[in-house]
Amino acid sequence: MTSLRTAAVVIASTRAAAGTYEDECGPAIADWLYQHGFGVADAVVVPDGDAVGSAIGIALESRPAVLITSGGTGLSPDDATPEQTAPYLTRSLPGVMEAIRRAGSSTVPTAALSRGLAGTAGSTFVINLPGSPGGVRDGLTVLSPLIDHICSQLEGRNDHR
Repeated sequence: MTSLRTAAVVIASTRAAAGTYEDECGPAIADWLYQHGFGVADAVVVPDGDAVGSAIGIALESRPAVLITSGGTGLSPDDATPEQTAPYLTRSLPGVMEAIRRAGSSTVPTAALSRGLAGTAGSTFVINLPGSPGGVRDGLTVLSPLIDHICSQLEGRNDHR
């Protein structure tokens, strides 16, 4: 019997955390996760910066199979999600981010500027997606054929297909 995989979502948005902007990325990510068989709580929305690192740490305490962040991956002075994520990563998966940047760049040249990271924190797959709904869609499209295999590998199953 397979147990339900769990996931966590952290949204880095100073405006959404302050209530001046409605976050669209968290619901889109949660919907995608549900469609891929994950149980997920509501997205945690925090301001850019140190609060992102704190939210990631709290989310990882429950050992979800997947942790997806959105926002804070650009070049603005307060975009610090990659820096807040890096201390938690035990292994890097740069090819995942390269594929996401490549997919987005075909229609939005500035997608190449995303500094997001992908990797593992113990047995959790962690990925930083951009803060735009389009960037999130591009990222999730790339992840769709990969996510089950990533999770299976992290669960210790070596079913190479």
